[in-house]
Amino acid sequence: MTFHIETLGCKVNQTESAAVAELLHAHGLRRAEAEEKAAVVILNTCAVTGEASRKSRQAARRLMRENSGAALVISGCATQLEPQWARDLGAILVSGSAGRRVLASRVVRIALGEAPEPSPQSAAPLPRDLERLPGGAAPGRTRAMLKIQDGCDNFCSYCVIPRIRGRVRSLPPPEIAAEAARLSALGLREIVLNGIEISSYGRDLPDASLIDAITAASAAAPNARLRLTSLEPSTVTEELCGALSGVPNLCDHFHLSLQSGSDGVLPRMLRKYDTAGFFRALSNLRSRFPNAGVTADLICGFPGETDAQFDASLTFIGRCAFSDMHVFPYSARPGTPAAAMPDQIPHTIRRARARAARELAETMRERFIASQLGRTLPVLFERESGGRRIGYTGNYLEVSVSGALSRGDMLNVSLTRARGSEIFGELAE
Repeated sequence: MTFHIETLGCKVNQTESAAVAELLHAHGLRRAEAEEKAAVVILNTCAVTGEASRKSRQAARRLMRENSGAALVISGCATQLEPQWARDLGAILVSGSAGRRVLASRVVRIALGEAPEPSPQSAAPLPRDLERLPGGAAPGRTRAMLKIQDGCDNFCSYCVIPRIRGRVRSLPPPEIAAEAARLSALGLREIVLNGIEISSYGRDLPDASLIDAITAASAAAPNARLRLTSLEPSTVTEELCGALSGVPNLCDHFHLSLQSGSDGVLPRMLRKYDTAGFFRALSNLRSRFPNAGVTADLICGFPGETDAQFDASLTFIGRCAFSDMHVFPYSARPGTPAAAMPDQIPHTIRRARARAARELAETMRERFIASQLGRTLPVLFERESGGRRIGYTGNYLEVSVSGALSRGDMLNVSLTRARGSEIFGELAE
């Protein structure tokens, strides 16, 4: 029996989809080849913005057209937030807090033709160990995803994720170590430690912190690079950065959740820092990782954001000199405090502000790339394109090198030139 998986959204979704694929393989199913119709189709959806929800619905309709007669299984945040559209398509839902925890096992049973379980709304609470999915990687990749945490306790005023994912839940360090060792033994050369809000890791455990999770993975997989996902600025202290600098295989790329560079907007977002605190976190990282790539998120057009506040946000961002930035126009999510706030910004202004922020992001990216030319950095090669091998540096720059290289090679490369965001290099002697 064949299956096909598509994933929208964050690295946690990617991790969960990889885990589903691994379990399906273990039960004798195989991934459908290109142009081959699958017997079971799985769509893992996203709802972080209204646009993400729209793309989830659009993807579901396309998958039904392309795989007529297949069992369509839809999971993820978009179906938990608004399940009716998936029901109207005749899909099998495995969303909701209970459904997410047993996503992989339920999909396996559905794929094997067994009856689906009761809907998440009527399901009894499940033991938390059922949500601990294995890490995994897409076929042919050298990078694996390892989910160390789920849930969020921050309740930012614009965000629905705590309602969907629930409270913070952490995978104990010994289990992280065991999974990291397994992934490394499979030949995977980079492990991305991810979660919904990894800065909260360990709040639900008696004696564990984020650095405990990272050092456990590092010791268990010394031959693999470790990469982190988004960090909350308020947790990026001198102490944490000092501990991170002692992890020998940690990539020098960090993503800080900014959302706004205005001290007038951040409190309304219910963020737990101001711009001074954010800049302090950024400085803490750069003092220990001077060549780091640091990226950030930005929401443009939050309710009540004035022209002056947006201009102040751009000025602050320019001061931060990020290596790249993810920019989103504000998207009202039903049931959040921000959706009911006065002074909602017109869509045309939100989009215009997002365009201006993306232009600044591109300028910062080009400056960061220029600062890296002439350096020699380790590159992990992942794929081939047009006769060239493509890989990533530790600070998350994509580099292209000519020559016959094997996927999974990690070699020192001299970065010689750039064309826009495309970087070219030569193997170092």
